[in-house]
Amino acid sequence: MPPTRPPSDAPSAPSRAEAFRFWLKLGFISFGGPAGQIAILHEELVVRRRWISEQRFLHALNYCMVLPGPEAQQLATYLGWLMHRAWGGLVAGGLFVLPSLLILVVLSWVYLAFGQVPAVAGFFHGIKPAVTALVVHAAWRIGSRTLGNAWLRAIAVGAFVALFAFGLPFPLIVLAAALVGALGGRIAPARFQPAGRHGSAAPRGAPALIDDDTPTPPHARFSARRFAAVLATGLGLWAAALGALAAGTGVHGVFTQMGWFFTKAALLTFGGAYAVLPYVAQGAVEHFQWLSAAQMIDGLALGETTPGPLIMVVAFVGFVGGWNAAPFGGDALALAGATAAAVVTFFTFLPSFLFIFLGAPFIESTHGRLGFTAPLTAITAAVVGVIAHLAVFFAGHVLWPQGPAGPFDGAAALIGLAAAVALFRFRVGVVAVIAAAGLAGVVLQAVG
Repeated sequence: MPPTRPPSDAPSAPSRAEAFRFWLKLGFISFGGPAGQIAILHEELVVRRRWISEQRFLHALNYCMVLPGPEAQQLATYLGWLMHRAWGGLVAGGLFVLPSLLILVVLSWVYLAFGQVPAVAGFFHGIKPAVTALVVHAAWRIGSRTLGNAWLRAIAVGAFVALFAFGLPFPLIVLAAALVGALGGRIAPARFQPAGRHGSAAPRGAPALIDDDTPTPPHARFSARRFAAVLATGLGLWAAALGALAAGTGVHGVFTQMGWFFTKAALLTFGGAYAVLPYVAQGAVEHFQWLSAAQMIDGLALGETTPGPLIMVVAFVGFVGGWNAAPFGGDALALAGATAAAVVTFFTFLPSFLFIFLGAPFIESTHGRLGFTAPLTAITAAVVGVIAHLAVFFAGHVLWPQGPAGPFDGAAALIGLAAAVALFRFRVGVVAVIAAAGLAGVVLQAVG
């Protein structure tokens, strides 16, 4: 916690036990995607508890928004670290993820063990078209915020064509967009201005524990020695974990492949979970064949309806991949799935902790407003095209479940259309849309 004395009418510093209880509760109530999760963090930490001021909160958020990875989880890690050093960051970031992991492991087991039960099968048949509508809505939502001029719209279209027509890998598209942004930022800098950020500064109210003018605590100041130690620790943990998997299951074992693949995925999640899902689908479904496209859609639905960051859908991908690969034999499928889910989660979130522990001391050294660079603005534009391609990919598998030459699923089309109307026209919440679509699927299964 900050060693400096807070203003006399500021709240007292929370103990580690109090902070632990708060972060644990947050892990179970963090629904609503990144926007909803950031809103919860703001309401709890800035408004209700006054552990941190508005400006300091936004300053941390702006840094997290330019990082690859789940910004809400990284923001929780940052704020926990600012208050209680490395212990606070690990607890805040870890508890943001752990409840979601446990819930998804249970749901994934139910999905695989009982997915052929008619009612369960009908539910998942109904949610597939709703998930497709959710992806379309995500592309529209992000595009409406970011594609403010013809340059950025052209980048989005180019990214879509690169995936749809040429099947280029996602990392290559990100690199190309960054290069276009770097060049465009020099030629037409006004066209590559950053999009608006979450929230804005609120009028000053009662002082916070970590207020606008609270000095940076000693542990949050930059130190070259500490930076080197954190970097060595992070890389050491990564190498030790991947090496242990390779030694135990082989370089080509499913756990080792997952560790390496999801390390790369973690470094490419600019723009949120929807941006990296095409890369995950490309690798997990088409290359490694850990799961089918239909299962990937079901996993996204489960991820949307559980607390925690949406990128936790990777835990479902890992569980299904481990279950199907059966590295422990046919009698331990659940153990293989749970182990794979834990492996995937570790390698997905390790970089996020490293980014915070390495970069936050730099950010605390200046409280000026951070900006997006032109390359990141271009990457965000490309993400819109990538998400649109994901919607087309999902729609093809939902509307023609037996392949392009198979019959058209009219019921799925109607459910998807109804879900789209609910999202676009009436702004119904994600959980309600998925629940209604699943219920429609159960009804259709019963009467069909």
